[in-house]
Amino acid sequence: MKDVNLFQLGYGLETGAQEEDTARGLAPACDRDIFDDTRDDHFIRDEHGVFAGTHLIIEVVNGTGLDDEARIQQAFRDCVDTCGATLLHIHTHKFSPQGVSGVAVLAESHISVHTWPEIGYGAFDVFMCGDARPWLAVDVLAQAFDTADVRVRELRRGEGVVAEAGIAA
Repeated sequence: MKDVNLFQLGYGLETGAQEEDTARGLAPACDRDIFDDTRDDHFIRDEHGVFAGTHLIIEVVNGTGLDDEARIQQAFRDCVDTCGATLLHIHTHKFSPQGVSGVAVLAESHISVHTWPEIGYGAFDVFMCGDARPWLAVDVLAQAFDTADVRVRELRRGEGVVAEAGIAA
């Protein structure tokens, strides 16, 4: 039945999207001790505590090229390279008459976008954990879309929650 629903939404099964593999059952429970300070968990530790990652809400204002799917994909790649992240997959979709949505799936999390080129606006999310440096994406996006008006809000994902789970700073 879910294939029928996809068809009704206008999606084909040839898009490259993959369904979660549930045939093998649930993943085995992790046998690593979350309280072990030597574990490679990719949490960020700084003077304020431990958190899962930095999530930037980036608004590109008065930008150009926000209807160009190839330009957006290149901006994703440039962000990944500049921030020191690891690209796993990019998927974008061009709307008619205008606009692009897309996501770059990273080993460190993701970059996503929805654009409204008719008003020069792009809504980007850059979420990265570990040693990646998401703030470097701000200048990359300003340059990629020819604007000095880039507005940013930062969220420290998992702040408090990670500490409640007993992860040491």
